[in-house]
Amino acid sequence: MSKATAVQPPSLLRAFWLKWRFHINILLLLIPLGFMPKYFADVALFRGDSGLGEREVGEVQVGPWSIKLAELRNEGPRPDPAGPMKFFSAALCDTCGDQVKATYLRIGKPRSLRAAGVIFFGTTYRMGAVLPIPARTSPDAELWITMEGWDGSMQQASIPLSQASPATIAWLNKQGVKP
Repeated sequence: MSKATAVQPPSLLRAFWLKWRFHINILLLLIPLGFMPKYFADVALFRGDSGLGEREVGEVQVGPWSIKLAELRNEGPRPDPAGPMKFFSAALCDTCGDQVKATYLRIGKPRSLRAAGVIFFGTTYRMGAVLPIPARTSPDAELWITMEGWDGSMQQASIPLSQASPATIAWLNKQGVKP
């Protein structure tokens, strides 16, 4: 006597896979291609091929030195556990790279060098700073740049925050100024 084995039909999932596996695999290869332009734009920005940032503020004269300032991203401050943060990048002039010891950035006039703000990090031609935006910042606030020279001199300059970052002003207006 021979045993007859019954052949079971494939499950619905297996039938779907057998029918569509080629198309699903092609789709999995094509999805990352949609993200490639943003990736290459970010790489060019961080490498410096597309300038200092998405929105360049311009040249700011700080005593005998000058600095080129830019917003890294043309957007409002990003949320952070320490509070909202705004990213700025900068480049010193060609002649003042060996004269400047440190460059600081702050909202509001610093009381002293000890309270000069956040320090820029990186090379003199591609520096970056992450600036905290206080909750009580008014839309007419000023962005202060403090530069310390190797000779001990300290130079300061300010520009309106509305000129440095219109996106931050729009963000502040949307948040509402807290007294």
